[in-house]
Amino acid sequence: MDKVIDSDGHIVEPRAVWAEYTEKEFRDRVIQIRPNADGQDELWINGENRSRAALPVAASMIPGGLSDLERARKLRWDDVPRGGWDPAARLKIMDAEGIDIAVLYPSLWLLYGDLTDPKLAAAACRAYNNWMYDFCRQSPERLYAVAPMPLQDVDAAIIEMRRVARDLNFKAVFVRPNPFNGRRLNDPAYEPFWRTAQELGVAVAVHSSFGTRMPTMGADRYRDPFFFHMVCHPFEQQGACMDIICGGVLEKYPDLRVGFLESGVGWLGYWLDRMDEHFEGMHSYVPWMRVRPSEQFREHCYVTLDPHESMLRATSVDFRMDRNIMWGSDFPHFDCTYPGIVGEVRGACASLPETARQAIISDNGKRFYRL
Repeated sequence: MDKVIDSDGHIVEPRAVWAEYTEKEFRDRVIQIRPNADGQDELWINGENRSRAALPVAASMIPGGLSDLERARKLRWDDVPRGGWDPAARLKIMDAEGIDIAVLYPSLWLLYGDLTDPKLAAAACRAYNNWMYDFCRQSPERLYAVAPMPLQDVDAAIIEMRRVARDLNFKAVFVRPNPFNGRRLNDPAYEPFWRTAQELGVAVAVHSSFGTRMPTMGADRYRDPFFFHMVCHPFEQQGACMDIICGGVLEKYPDLRVGFLESGVGWLGYWLDRMDEHFEGMHSYVPWMRVRPSEQFREHCYVTLDPHESMLRATSVDFRMDRNIMWGSDFPHFDCTYPGIVGEVRGACASLPETARQAIISDNGKRFYRL
């Protein structure tokens, strides 16, 4: 087996990201944790206290942190595992778990789409990406960052994409699946963004999160954390997948690599079948599409598995998606399995052919991120 690649791990932002790395004029409005008068942590975004609308924030950053809600409410930001923000501690965890390479996404900064001021959003992305550059350069052959893109302003996103790709050696960028400024990901306004990603050869990951105020499928109906967390990831990723494939993005930019992360793989077979059916029966509505959606996906797209789900074999073997599935630890978030991260994914893949196990645990992440 080649190197074990964690294709969707997370860091947890320390206070330095907003207190030191963010430009002074924006520090009061970027995403941050502030203690209140009682010493309790509160989440602030756009200068607004958002704690009442969210899960216990610190607890959601700790493995198993939400299993006991009373305990969860007592956890503080300083209780977040050191491996979430200290590269030396993260490398020790990787060594103990058997992870050779980790590709890292944010935690708080997954909510960057809630920053409504385009200049603020761009500043927030710069601050995070600069901090992540310093984090990863402690072990540049093992730690890789994925940069959030401030799609609130497409020109600013392109500037930041060029900077992180050329100056900071990032291999990938990410956007949220939700509409920015009411625009879906196939909106013509984004064509310069997709074109630049293709020119630079960087992968574009689509990564959702719980707790956003961006337009989210199911948000009009489900507000309880249990129910909304169930639907926000898979529903939004299915929508993004449809927009990028059926909306013609991959037809126009055939060298793109796009990943739909942290929503499992079980939805994939059904959704591609449904897109193929519409491609055949309603093609006059999408005349720009020349290639079946399932073929487009196999050629360009990736997902990450949830080791708990039962649809892995059907998706990877029966539906022939073994070259499109990566795995991500989700460490240190509440729903990851720790300790035992790699053991769990090996167990999930145990019944697969050796070539599929190799692809999911190592090769596909290497190919998507061009490691």
